Amino acid sequence: MTYHPKSEFLRVIIERGFLADCTNLQELDEALNAGMVTAYIGYDATAASLHVGHLLNIMLLRWFQKTGHRPITLMGGGTTKVGDPSFRSDERPLLGPEQIDANIAGMQRVFARYLEYGDAGTAASGGGAAGQDNLALMRNNAEWLDDLNYLDFLRDIGRHFSVNRMLSFESVKSRLDREQSLSFLEFNYMILQAYDFLELNRRYGCLLQMGGSDQWGNIVNGIDLTRRVLDREIYGLTTPLLTTSDGRKMGKSQGGAVWLNAEMLSPYEFWQFWRNTTDADTGRFLKLYTELPVAECDRLGALEGSEINAAKIVLANEVTKLLHGEEAAKAAEATAREVFEKGGTGDDLPTLELTPAEIGDGVSIVQLFVRSGLAGSGKEAKRLFAEGGAKVNDADHREAGLLVTSDMLAAPMKLSAGKKRHALVVLRD
Repeated sequence: MTYHPKSEFLRVIIERGFLADCTNLQELDEALNAGMVTAYIGYDATAASLHVGHLLNIMLLRWFQKTGHRPITLMGGGTTKVGDPSFRSDERPLLGPEQIDANIAGMQRVFARYLEYGDAGTAASGGGAAGQDNLALMRNNAEWLDDLNYLDFLRDIGRHFSVNRMLSFESVKSRLDREQSLSFLEFNYMILQAYDFLELNRRYGCLLQMGGSDQWGNIVNGIDLTRRVLDREIYGLTTPLLTTSDGRKMGKSQGGAVWLNAEMLSPYEFWQFWRNTTDADTGRFLKLYTELPVAECDRLGALEGSEINAAKIVLANEVTKLLHGEEAAKAAEATAREVFEKGGTGDDLPTLELTPAEIGDGVSIVQLFVRSGLAGSGKEAKRLFAEGGAKVNDADHREAGLLVTSDMLAAPMKLSAGKKRHALVVLRD
């Protein structure tokens, strides 16, 4: 039987496809309907930028705030020092405090585009909130994790955890079943994340933790710990782990991670990622990653043949506008039209800059395809040439032995891999 929620937040996320699981849907619905609720999602600072794989839950936080509730973005300044083992085959490299702080600074810029924060200095003003009371908070769990007394923590918190139960969680069990090492350091991660939920409840009255469905075990641990220590009822909600219609993990492209910071991936390349969405995913992604009305998302997603391309442009524009602003979205679309419809070069294309010293007597065209990100290896580039998928300045190119000299770069050189992936090579003084 389908549940019909009373609260606006649950109505929105169920209709748009965000909900995978919830610990007590009806009780949470009643709490959301009764007044403002505080919820959090945690983000470990393992890279200088968030990527497209994070965007689903960032949109979830945005809808949470837009429907009148208070989101907390919890930065894992403490837990990043341990590393989340969930569904990983090996241990994460350990980062030092300076790198973690730098990564958090890079991630904050993305959150500021989607949420409106109330804390001076934690994030700049971003997406519109429903009211001043529900301004977002940004917190760092190093605030309470860094100074924990180990013996006190074991006595007060560790005694509530059953090792037998922890071993039964799928994220741990799958690692052990593959006979891959799980360090004691990593094994502690789920205890620390559970403690985060307890602390956020104690400090800010946080009633809800949200996250991807791979975090279900960690979320349930936090609920159980808070019930045992504080005798309070709190809730967990997860989003589905998305794969594209052709079975690939959402957020992966041929060039690697799709970063959200402009200095790590240009707005044009970000726009192009969404423009290249498969036909079957277009309607679903419009509902998840834009704020267009659901009926309009369904209408656009139902288009067929060449008409679906118009829907993909709407998707790319709407998603890029949220992250990089309307001007960046317009510029990306204009660049794409110039490249694909008029055969121009496009100033916003990914650009590889070379100095005369780097070129020397000539640099292999194979290396240019690799260094510009159009091929993952020299072997892949050569295969691209052999199969007729490579172009140089819009002309078919099959000669893998070509050496590009400085004279040949008097004007920018346009490289193409297939019909939709392009880059420029320019000579820098």
